[in-house]
Amino acid sequence: MAEQADGQALDEVVTFTSDLIRIDTTNRGGGDCQERPAAEYAAARLAEAGIEPTLLERTKGRTNVVARIEGTDPSADALLLHGHLDVVPAAAADWTVHPFSGEIRDGVVWGRGAVDMKNMDAMILAVVRAWARQGVRPRRDIVIAFTADEEASAEDGSGFLADRHAALFEGCTEGVSESGAFTFHDGAGRQIYPLSAGERGTAWLKLTARGRAGHGSKVNTDNAVTRLAAAITRIGEHEWPLRLTPTVRAALTELAALYGIEPDLTDVDRLLDKLGPAARLVESTVRNSANPTMLDAGYKINVIPGEAVAHVDGRYLPGGEDEFRDTLDLLTGPDVEWEFHHHEVALQAPVDSATFARMRAAVEEFAPEGHVVPYCMSGGTDAKQFSRLGITGYGFTPLKLPEGYDYNAMFHGVDERVPVEALHFGVRVLDRFLRTA
Repeated sequence: MAEQADGQALDEVVTFTSDLIRIDTTNRGGGDCQERPAAEYAAARLAEAGIEPTLLERTKGRTNVVARIEGTDPSADALLLHGHLDVVPAAAADWTVHPFSGEIRDGVVWGRGAVDMKNMDAMILAVVRAWARQGVRPRRDIVIAFTADEEASAEDGSGFLADRHAALFEGCTEGVSESGAFTFHDGAGRQIYPLSAGERGTAWLKLTARGRAGHGSKVNTDNAVTRLAAAITRIGEHEWPLRLTPTVRAALTELAALYGIEPDLTDVDRLLDKLGPAARLVESTVRNSANPTMLDAGYKINVIPGEAVAHVDGRYLPGGEDEFRDTLDLLTGPDVEWEFHHHEVALQAPVDSATFARMRAAVEEFAPEGHVVPYCMSGGTDAKQFSRLGITGYGFTPLKLPEGYDYNAMFHGVDERVPVEALHFGVRVLDRFLRTA
């Protein structure tokens, strides 16, 4: 068996996770986030290990870190290992523990970013520092990127890096980042580890209805609020047709085999029913979706406004963008205009690649009781922006989680936290994968 990450790495991943949480990098989407202190922290930890970091900013304070570890095989393609430094807002009054305390209590690290995704940032730092102590070099170049602005538009983060600093990622053909290789307990004793090999596209929409402004007591058949409400209702009630991508087909096939079920892909809704709780790994990625989330109209109860605005969180499957656009045109109708507030591509990665096989093998080595399956993420990551450079993205942030721990609820939720043992597992698995990658 190959040498493993040392005990110091297991201590450091906990310390680094806690330290990064204490650095408040809240991204409210208005441009006021300051990732620089966290970027400087990560850069310092790399420099201590003899890894030269480069700090890059599009906007003052919105700092990214990029570094490269040279591999032993100059002919091999490089691998991108990336994690974002920003986090979504957290209201301290709602939390059991202050969200930026980084407190370690009863074997659990608490705080905003514990799962999304300062834990992975800490894992990366712990693993490469262990390599420096042990004199380990990977087979292929490893490019490390800690990014800003993932929780908003990524314009100051991965988008900026891909568009303006592509040379730093020369040779990278694959990337690894968040949301994959976590324990999913099915309630019947099975432990499933989904590895992400795809993402739905992002289609955040702004809808605008215009009409005739006037007094609230008068008849008005050109009411912008009414027009907008009708369009929003149609969107919210629309039943999107089933669309199976190769990644989702593979997920359904492997899950069906795990449960001894005939993988009847001609009746996916029935198949999902048979999968029970495990269906949650797939059900959000068998269709496009569009969920109304924000409304803005009027300024006084007795004044009919001339304009009404709504926002919709839309997601579309790989290959489903044209269908999504055409459907929105029909649902909004002639009286409501729509446009992209933010738009990013859908992604798909092969599940029969050598890299996917190595990720699977690394998880199975440290969780032999687990069942690894491919899956598609319902949301998105920085992999979208890095795909502009021809980099195929996978989600791989390994965590061994106890039963009853709701991993998905931690993302953007109250009382976000991660067990210390999960971080230790993550370091071991990430280390093993990267040594064999």
